[in-house]
Amino acid sequence: MTDRPIAVMWFRNDLRLSDNPALIAAAKWARENNGTVLPVFILDPVISDQLGGATKWWLEKSLSALNKDIAKLGDSKSDHALRLFKGNAKTILERIADENPVQAVFWNRLYDKPSTERDTDIKSILQDRGLTCESHKANLLFEPWDVKTGSGTDFKVYSPFWRACQKLPPPREPHAVPDSVSLFKGEVYGQTNITDFDLAPKPVDWAGGLDDRFTPGEQGAKDQLFDFIDDRLTDYAEMRDRPDHRVTSELSPHLRFGEISPYQIWHAANHYADANPGKGKTASKFISELGWREFTHHILYHATDLRTVPLQGQFKHFPWSEDAKSLRAWQKGHTGFPIVDAGMRELWHTGYMHNRVRMIVGSILVKHLLIHWRDGLAWFDDTLVDACPANNPFSWQWIGGCGADATPYFRIFNPVLQGEKFDPKGDYVRQWVPELRDMPEQYIHKPWEASPLILKAAGVTLGKTYPEPLIGLKEGRERALHAYQDMKQAAG
Repeated sequence: MTDRPIAVMWFRNDLRLSDNPALIAAAKWARENNGTVLPVFILDPVISDQLGGATKWWLEKSLSALNKDIAKLGDSKSDHALRLFKGNAKTILERIADENPVQAVFWNRLYDKPSTERDTDIKSILQDRGLTCESHKANLLFEPWDVKTGSGTDFKVYSPFWRACQKLPPPREPHAVPDSVSLFKGEVYGQTNITDFDLAPKPVDWAGGLDDRFTPGEQGAKDQLFDFIDDRLTDYAEMRDRPDHRVTSELSPHLRFGEISPYQIWHAANHYADANPGKGKTASKFISELGWREFTHHILYHATDLRTVPLQGQFKHFPWSEDAKSLRAWQKGHTGFPIVDAGMRELWHTGYMHNRVRMIVGSILVKHLLIHWRDGLAWFDDTLVDACPANNPFSWQWIGGCGADATPYFRIFNPVLQGEKFDPKGDYVRQWVPELRDMPEQYIHKPWEASPLILKAAGVTLGKTYPEPLIGLKEGRERALHAYQDMKQAAG
């Protein structure tokens, strides 16, 4: 045990060293008080409840990377520079404070109800014990309580929300990594190791495709940002909806775990626009996606329970269908709609799906098949590496027509038209649905319209080598509209 005072740096969804206000504050406090910093990560029930198979895989990789980065920053040769704990966060932090000369605790804010309730409780308890306890703004550009309508209410529609944000002072410049951090070197009772977190894929390692696509950790996030800025941002505004071209940033899983901050992305995109006259439109379009992320987190902060309760109350009366067979076919990419199946198979293999395709596959599930949006949310929660408490439930409510700024329920995506528009040559489908690779371009998104001769030449037998559609497009659309009318009548 040491007599030097300790500042606990509590990492959560901010697994980075650069632009980390709580870490900067902890290092400053330790320096001014001749103390040390104790970096901790606690796998508590709040965090565990927000993890699926793919995000568990990511978290394990990210924590390992952060541990190495902290060790370098603190000039430590320890394999446990980041101390890991599992259990109730309040109990663990109190025990650490009981058994060590802890005088301060720092963390960065989260915005979902379980996290805010936990953090408020912990802050009150620690302050009552006489500890310095600070929470910091790090993972949103604008705080939910700072963006209001003219009448002082919360925004429910994105466009006026983002206009209001742009009238506020611009986001600060990103902070640098602290020059050095004096780490606490002693033992801490109850700390565990990454293996005990039990995050690795089981019973077999199914994550090869995830490994091929992503590099979790702060350095991986920075590399992804710079690759996007250098190679793909120039085409972003025009090509962002094309899954057959790699144009999007794919930064969402890094943002989900806070390996990079929105401030770093905001300023990188603006610096690109400043250095490339005439490219302001594409940079602005990309920055607006950061705005959409802000919007989802603001909705999350104000919502009662975004995961389970529709923001539009009338949807409590919607006549959802119980269809386990169709749900399973959708999950595995066997719906008979090529662009849908391509997206679901990309998701299964890589833990990721292009955003345009997410909207298409969601619409098929919720509207044509009438399967509850919560079933789609649960599958995405388990399989997406970027599944976060804000964007995932917000997006499923949006697709279902029951969320904030949602597309009306009667606006129903046609997967054939969507495929022909955004994957015109069928390259995306051919990549992920190889049984259709020899289909002519004219029929790649609607093989059921091809003649028996064309199907035979392509090696396709509908119902055998590739499934027939789960439901007719016209039939599914009409059924969805009838269900919508039934809901309106039931809601009065």
